[in-house]
Amino acid sequence: MSELRDTPSMAVKSATPTRYSSVAIFLHWLMSIAVIGMLGVGLWMHELKNSPFKIELYTWHKWVGLTILMLAVVRLLWRVHRPPPPMPPMPRWQELAADGSHYLLYGLLFAMPTSGWLMNSAAGFPLTWFGLFKVPALLTRNKDAFEFWQETHELLAFALIALICVHIAAAIKHHFIDRDNVLARMLPLVKPRKPAPAKVGAEP
Repeated sequence: MSELRDTPSMAVKSATPTRYSSVAIFLHWLMSIAVIGMLGVGLWMHELKNSPFKIELYTWHKWVGLTILMLAVVRLLWRVHRPPPPMPPMPRWQELAADGSHYLLYGLLFAMPTSGWLMNSAAGFPLTWFGLFKVPALLTRNKDAFEFWQETHELLAFALIALICVHIAAAIKHHFIDRDNVLARMLPLVKPRKPAPAKVGAEP
């Protein structure tokens, strides 16, 4: 009796990850909480009357915004180092939509805090990171530039809110309607679903 051996295709298949790495999952949920919290606080504090409390909120908003920017850099570098697991089978248009939304999300994760940094620079306000060290200004003080980046920051915020809503809706749809592993790949402590067994007599 000949000894059974794995074929090259079987070896590649078994080595293919079915879920994101622990680091990617941690960064995803940490940034999700931070970004959603920042968007909510940003909309709320914008309507507050001028007070020491509002100034403190803005200070923390800037600190967390810079942290999100740094985490976005780390997350992008990790994604290059550890590419995500393959998507489950789905229509081509859904694959393109998923890729496009991810590119937009990464772009906004960089653009949002950067626009806030530019706005703060144009306003001429000093900027630090949690009071530990001074962050250099990207622009000299300029009223017109401040108004431009302020409006840009607000528009980017609404664009990010819309994209997050689409992202969440798509994840829920894949998990509860399509019943595939799109969401399970990013959920901690959740094992991906096993593929449905092939029907008897079905074509290979």
